[in-house]
Amino acid sequence: MKIVPATVPRTVVTRVMLAWAVLTLLAGMVVLYVELGRVNRMVLGLATNETKRFTEHIEGIGPEHVEALEQRAKEFVQGDFISLRLYGLDKKKILEALDPGGEGSRRSLPEHVHDLAPGELDHHHLLWVDGRLLMQVLLPVAGSDGIMRGYFEGVYEVNADTVRDIKAGMMTNLALTFGVVLVTAAVLYSVIAALNRSLVSLSSDLLKSNIELMEVLGSAIALRDSVTDAHNYRVTAYAMSMGEALQIPARQLRNLIAGAFLHDAGKIGVSDTILLKSGSLTPAEMETMRRHVSLGVGIIANAGWLLGALDVVEFHHEKFDGSGYLKGLADGAIPLSARIFAIIDVFDALVSRRPYKEPLPFDEAMAVLERGRGTHFDPALLDVFQGIATELYGQVSACDDAALRRIVRSRVAEYFLLADEAAHG
Repeated sequence: MKIVPATVPRTVVTRVMLAWAVLTLLAGMVVLYVELGRVNRMVLGLATNETKRFTEHIEGIGPEHVEALEQRAKEFVQGDFISLRLYGLDKKKILEALDPGGEGSRRSLPEHVHDLAPGELDHHHLLWVDGRLLMQVLLPVAGSDGIMRGYFEGVYEVNADTVRDIKAGMMTNLALTFGVVLVTAAVLYSVIAALNRSLVSLSSDLLKSNIELMEVLGSAIALRDSVTDAHNYRVTAYAMSMGEALQIPARQLRNLIAGAFLHDAGKIGVSDTILLKSGSLTPAEMETMRRHVSLGVGIIANAGWLLGALDVVEFHHEKFDGSGYLKGLADGAIPLSARIFAIIDVFDALVSRRPYKEPLPFDEAMAVLERGRGTHFDPALLDVFQGIATELYGQVSACDDAALRRIVRSRVAEYFLLADEAAHG
């Protein structure tokens, strides 16, 4: 079974959209900055050229020139300037002319600091006031001899047609920028989508291979003390049903499944003489048999992706009252997955045929489990198992080995492969 997501994961989509938004914002800010600079230069040029109409023939700014200058200023503010002031070299105001229609706009303008540094040609300030584009300029006034006479300060209002052109130009450039960024993001999205599908496919193939390896290893071990590997698939089926009944988190259930397949991994290091002995084991043989737990831990510890199985491998022979092995843990100190599996493992061992024993009937096996309540088994977990055991045993025992393998593999795929797809989405 090969599972490849049909769509790009939500995380990738979210990141691409976030990157597009950020790039659009940054590009928009840059374009806006450039456009405002262009508008600033354009309006300054318009205002400067208009100002020359007033200043180019001024040969002096002083009390003796006021009357003539006032007449020219009144005529001047009837054009695109809504206010005009002249200052002498001492920075004292000589005259002022105002366009009555521009009073509201003038109130919104900041006061200028009437100062030009040596060598500075002008001072200007561009701003929008009630949808009107204004520029406040402060320019030096020089005579035909090039000698500075004073200062000209005025507020220039860009006419409505020019404002519309400026806005249209800015919006066009911003739209083009957003479009380019959007197209770029779409192209990158397609590339990322293709790469992601390939990556997820490889990831799923690798995970599938790991699951198959888990099954093969578990089956090989199960065959050591049985004529079939069905024990591994039965306990895995029981484990999944118990996990679902307990509503444990999906990650913990996947660890329980891995532990069910590999619980007896260490038996690969136990000799057949002990493993298949029909009679009781001697104390020395029992000690050797118990070593399969530590051997299993050593095997699983070398497979990073199977580390979740360690709790079952290491602790499934612990008992609820602390009399188990290897560490003699009790009660809640035993990991939940190991407490669950202890019930499942013993139950399947009781109802299964082995080279050294015949299977017990279902009711007798359940009676054995009940006798272990509170000593061998967690009472609360045993209650859950008793609630599902009859139906579950009927389903599992009705399957031949091949059907059981198919069912378990399909359900394992749901928990591992489909969970991997969801994680990428």
